[in-house]
Formats: sequence, structure tokens, C-alpha cells
Amino acid sequence: MRDTAFKRVLSAMPLGSVVKIEGPSGDLTLHNNVKRTAVFLAGGIGITPFRSIVGRAAKEKLPHRIFLFYSNRRPEDAPFLDELQALQEENPNYTLIATMTEMPKSHLPWRGETGLIDQAMLSKHLKDTVINETGVDDDDIRAEEFSGY
Repeated sequence: MRDTAFKRVLSAMPLGSVVKIEGPSGDLTLHNNVKRTAVFLAGGIGITPFRSIVGRAAKEKLPHRIFLFYSNRRPEDAPFLDELQALQEENPNYTLIATMTEMPKSHLPWRGETGLIDQAMLSKHLKDTVINETGVDDDDIRAEEFSGY
């Protein structure tokens, strides 16, 4: 558990304390136009809505082409990593690009990408897929920020 203000308050609360939780909010769903490739960028527990999207796409055999870039410090810190990797076997239209940023601190082997998700990594894996600088309309870009949790 990282040392954030939110987590410090939670850990100091007595068991049985009453809390008020709001959300979830936002509009992170798979678009309807199957001709458009979906490109998702996620980090840490921010993977949760994308896990749902790629799981549904596999279960319903949706024809959407999906690229999911998923960044974590180490494989042992990556929620749902095994499940997200396994979904590639179920859905040939789905590609997971997982990357780790702190592998020297890991106790597990890793053969995937390392480093931050950046333009070079996106270009390497997307090749011909269109991104914002080359024509994606801002209305087609969704962003959700999970900070301070």
C-alpha cells in the first residue's frame, strides 16, 4: 500500500467506521464503430474499467480491434495481469502491451516492455493505427484520472 493521504486516513480509521463513497463516474465504454481501432492506456488499478471492456469483447466475440497499454512498477504490482494476458488467447483482435517501470525491484521474471508508455512505444506497437496527432477527433478521446488514492 503506497503512502498517500487517502490510504493513511483509511489505515488510521477504526474498524466499523462509517464512510461515504461516491462513484464510479465517467464514460469509459467501448465505442460502437467496429471499423475504428480502440487504444487504451492504463496504469495500476486504473486498469479496472479496461478489464471489463476487454473481458466483454472476448466473451461476446466483438470484432473491434483493441490495443491495451498497461503500465505498472513490477509484475507483482499489476492487478489482473494474468487475466489480461489470458484474454489474448480468447480474442485474436485484442493485444495487451504490458510494461514495467521498476524491474530492478522485482522478484519475478519479465520478458515484456519496460519503461514508461511514450510516443516511441505507441508507435512501435500501433504502426498504422491513427492517434491524435494524425487525425483522431478529440471527441473520441476519453480520459479518467485516478490521483491521490
